[in-house]
Amino acid sequence: MESRKILTLAFFALVLSVGYYSMNAAPVQSDQSYSYHGETKWQTNVTAVQETAAAEDKPVLIYFWTTWCTYCEDYNEKVYSDSTVQDELDEFVLLAINLDSDRSAATELRQQYDVSYPPQHVTVTADGEQITRLPGYAPKEDFLTYLERSQRQAES
Repeated sequence: MESRKILTLAFFALVLSVGYYSMNAAPVQSDQSYSYHGETKWQTNVTAVQETAAAEDKPVLIYFWTTWCTYCEDYNEKVYSDSTVQDELDEFVLLAINLDSDRSAATELRQQYDVSYPPQHVTVTADGEQITRLPGYAPKEDFLTYLERSQRQAES
C-alpha cells in the first residue's frame, strides 16, 4: 500500500511540474510596452496606442488573448506570420490585451467591449468607438476579409 501512495505523489508532482513548465514556457514574449505574436509587434500601452492612432489617422485593432488559448497560438503560427496579413496589419495601430492581466487598462477594455474569452479582435477608432468585432478564431483568408472590412468601415 505504501508504494501506491508514493506512485500517486510522484504522479501529482509530475503533473504539477509539467503544468508549471508549460505556463512559463509560453511562446508569446512581451515587455512593458509590447507583446509579440507570430511575426507581429503589438503595443500594450492603451494611451500610447490612442495617441498614435489619432496622429496617424488609423483605426486601432485590439487583440484580446491569453497564454493558455490554443486558438491564440493558431493565430501566431498560421495567421500573423503571413506576409499578406502583416501588410494589412500595417493599416492599423495594434494593441494586444492579455485577458489574464490584472492591469486596470486591460480590465477597463475587457468590460468596455464586453470581452470574456480569447481570442477576440475589436477594431475601434482612436476615440474608442467600436467599428467591427471578430470573436473567436478565423483562418487566414477570413481574417484578411475582416481586416479589409474593418478598414473600409473606418474610412467611411
